[in-house]
Amino acid sequence: MSKPPFLALPAGAAAVRLDTDRGAFAALDAGTGRSGTALLIPGFTGSKEDFLALLPPLTEAGYRVVAVDGRGQYETPGADDDEAAYAQDALARDLLAQAAALSDGGPLHLLGHSLGGHISRAAVLLDPSPFASLTLMSSGPAAVAQGQQERLKLLTDALRTMPMEDVWQAIRALDPPEAADERTPDDVSAFLHRRWLGTRRAQLLATARQLATAPDRTDELTPVPLPKHVLSGAVDYAWPVHLLDEMAQRLGARRTVIAGAEHSPNAEQPAETAAALADFWTESAAS
Repeated sequence: MSKPPFLALPAGAAAVRLDTDRGAFAALDAGTGRSGTALLIPGFTGSKEDFLALLPPLTEAGYRVVAVDGRGQYETPGADDDEAAYAQDALARDLLAQAAALSDGGPLHLLGHSLGGHISRAAVLLDPSPFASLTLMSSGPAAVAQGQQERLKLLTDALRTMPMEDVWQAIRALDPPEAADERTPDDVSAFLHRRWLGTRRAQLLATARQLATAPDRTDELTPVPLPKHVLSGAVDYAWPVHLLDEMAQRLGARRTVIAGAEHSPNAEQPAETAAALADFWTESAAS
């Protein structure tokens, strides 16, 4: 679970509704966009707030940054009991609708974190034309590692039989205790709880299945004519880092490893992550 280090909106950022031809999506919107626009897609159990710490450095670099809650994620509405509404193809078409709503003639850079990377990949395979580049952040070539598949099985079994609040309490009980100097701020803890309860059960069930069964689509993605970037922390619990290295080689992608970060470099080392993204986007726009 990606955990933002803080919740306060940076100066110049606003919580907005992004209206598209596939409905409205809750979003954070920051920056003027003189260098282009970045569309940020969160991961499993995540939300737009996972990218809060990236907003200041990316907007300072000249980018308009739009982070969204996907269908059924946190503050974006979605079906409560229809898992088919969250098929990956449907989520990819939502993403393309978001891109169309942001089209203003400037370059649009797409970034997907974890599950968001798989959705971004699916969108680009449907239609790469809206985008100037693709960054897969902590998002591997196929299904998550075996240990994570087992955790997802436990989670989905619980979601099918228990109230959301009870599942949350069970998740918290399984988390290792935090060190005193790593304690989550109270407002962030309350937010994580609120976000969990706001996310639709059917969305969690459908996307958990996607993560556990995803095929390797690297060979499909390789010929897509977009600059590609694989970015991750130095270790990752969802996909072993060597798999991310190999995927980047197969894609002919830029590879960035953020020291001191794990599965969420956006939240764990935001300054270094933003610098790597801005450098890649600048190079992509010039190519």
